[in-house]
Amino acid sequence: MMSSEKIREVGEGSSSRSSSSAAISIAPPDNHHRQPSPPPTPQLSRYESQKRRDWNTFGQYLKNQRPPVPLPQCNYNHVLDFLRYLDQFGKTKVHMHGCLFFGQPEPPGPCTCPLRQAWGSLDALIGRLRAAYEENGGLQETNPFASGAIRVYLREVRDSQAKARGIPYKKKKKKRPNLQIKASNNNDGATATTFQLQSS
Repeated sequence: MMSSEKIREVGEGSSSRSSSSAAISIAPPDNHHRQPSPPPTPQLSRYESQKRRDWNTFGQYLKNQRPPVPLPQCNYNHVLDFLRYLDQFGKTKVHMHGCLFFGQPEPPGPCTCPLRQAWGSLDALIGRLRAAYEENGGLQETNPFASGAIRVYLREVRDSQAKARGIPYKKKKKKRPNLQIKASNNNDGATATTFQLQSS
């Protein structure tokens, strides 16, 4: 039986023959031929993750068309159809013209009016898809998400939802400071003149 002193020598790495043989037997395996682990993939931001999901969803929508639509042949009409298709998954109540609650920001009760995608959600979606289209090789000049027809559609959705909920949409005007120009007195004693320009 090995004495406690011998055991301590092996644990401490003594230079004795028994300890060196024990040290060799418990040494870790040679790591020279181990492949280096790949660097971890960077964590995507919330915006980038959402943009990738939106792009994949739109691509799947085009594939599900009959016949399927190749991405290079996609135009603004396909984008408009996609936006209307998304309305079935919306969560924003949009009151119809015949509804008793039309134009009320906080209706007192339920109604049968449909749920739609909120204008803000659609606007943000188009922004992400517009960027994703160009990041995936699309040309800026042919970007269907940047079409004027899409901007018109979004503006109509915004205005109709604002009216249905009784919330007027007003574009904020930037306040411009008054510009004052003062003419200094001349040496001949002429009075100073002040001009005030009001920017509209």
